[in-house]
Amino acid sequence: MTGERWFFRAAWRPQAAIGGTIGAVPDIIPPSDALIRARGLTKRFGSFTAVDGVDFDVAPGEAFGFLGPNGAGKTSTMRMIGTVSPVSAGTLTVFGLDTARHGAQIRARLGVVPQADTLDNELSVLENLLIYGRYFGLPWSESRRRATELLDFVQLTERAGDRVEPLSGGMKRRLVIARALINEPSLLLLDEPTTGLDPQARHLLWDRLYRLKQRGVTLCITTHYMDEAEQLCDRLVVMDKAKIVAEGSPRQLIEQYVTREVLELRFNRGEGETDDSGQLDGQLDGLADRTEQLPDRLLVYTADGEATAAAAFERGLRPTSVLVRRSSLEDVFLRLTGRSLVE
Repeated sequence: MTGERWFFRAAWRPQAAIGGTIGAVPDIIPPSDALIRARGLTKRFGSFTAVDGVDFDVAPGEAFGFLGPNGAGKTSTMRMIGTVSPVSAGTLTVFGLDTARHGAQIRARLGVVPQADTLDNELSVLENLLIYGRYFGLPWSESRRRATELLDFVQLTERAGDRVEPLSGGMKRRLVIARALINEPSLLLLDEPTTGLDPQARHLLWDRLYRLKQRGVTLCITTHYMDEAEQLCDRLVVMDKAKIVAEGSPRQLIEQYVTREVLELRFNRGEGETDDSGQLDGQLDGLADRTEQLPDRLLVYTADGEATAAAAFERGLRPTSVLVRRSSLEDVFLRLTGRSLVE
């Protein structure tokens, strides 16, 4: 499932956000409670189960992540949170409201950044924000005021009169974030927000998201980039094959599942194959907590990578390249699933 149909357009009018006609909106839950709560949350498409009985809580003001490869169930979970996809089984509340009964009220308080940009290429940057503000029933004057502030926030003020189509990918993603904030949401859903962007654009987006968190906005993020999860998330779940396989802060997960350092060894073609015990015919016996054979390299998990590399050389091991690095969330995923996050 992609996020291309997240854009809420004119199919609904969340006027409850400004005292409109949808009806009374229950009070937002107290700060001590979970902003999002899922218990046994399940999503099925016919005989296919996309999300299989997951439990998680998201606290107000938290940056919470769903980490995993494509097809793990991340986007399906986010679409249920956004109330654009019904829950098949289990319970899901957002702002303390049942997503099945209070979808319009929940959507009125959300900002959504889908995988696809879904911008109107024929309109200017400013016009994209003004029209989206009207979907929330904002007067033109208020929509323009908020749009002006948001363009400054995402550093697009100088492009306000330009059409969207020629903008760079990074600029379009910043505009989508600005659009998602036009209704001043307290919860922002971001579905793989930096996919396809260059490093500079990614870091600029990370900075904008960090500033939003400082303002008290709760962030709910899906990503298959481990560095993004480490940079943005206070806490996250690792998903694989529709299930949650681990939960915690990035540092907690790394400390729980892998060693402090990883030694990466590359060999000439046909060399460096591990035996059944993963120990290179005993040359790493006693040196590594665990090894992982990848197509292009051997990962050696150890508390001291340099000491392990030196000991391996003393035993006659001759890799073509050696790299010592700190463990990452990708190593956690390898440990839990036996494959890399991005394949």
